[in-house]
Amino acid sequence: MALIRCEDGRTFYNIAGEGLYEGKEIRIGGAASLEVGNIVPLAQVPEGSTVYNVEKQPADGGKFARSSGSHATVIAHTPAGTTLRLASGKVITVHSSSLATIGVAAAGGRTEKPFMKAGEKYYLMRARGRKYPLTKSNRMIAALRRMPGSVPRTAPPGQKVGLIAPRKTGRGRKARVKFA
Repeated sequence: MALIRCEDGRTFYNIAGEGLYEGKEIRIGGAASLEVGNIVPLAQVPEGSTVYNVEKQPADGGKFARSSGSHATVIAHTPAGTTLRLASGKVITVHSSSLATIGVAAAGGRTEKPFMKAGEKYYLMRARGRKYPLTKSNRMIAALRRMPGSVPRTAPPGQKVGLIAPRKTGRGRKARVKFA
């Protein structure tokens, strides 16, 4: 994140771009040049340029291409708006007066760092709402791949395969013999 201080004393945070450094002057608006970090309307950006932190609608604060190393490419300017290709390959059209930051978002190599502990991966997956760890059936021992289930007596024909309404399920145990 970059803390940007305006000439009138206001401050705000913006996503830092690759090539941005402390003390760099950042210009905002239609009169700004096309340098890394400057925030300009999409109508001013030439086709083929890369932008990030793109607004979906004017003055909404930026919704597209915000993650580390992400960017969008300006494809065309049409009467309906500006057409962008996102990093995912999806093509979208947004209003031409929407603001975008010139360049590529910083920290592009963040995801290349390996997980050194299983707990790091666990908490990442937990934050994303995913189940972890996943155990694949071909990596289990053969005895656990297909667990034979019992079928109730009320099951329709065709489903009654295998153990049909068993009195007992599970592995049979040998009776213990007591010697007197």
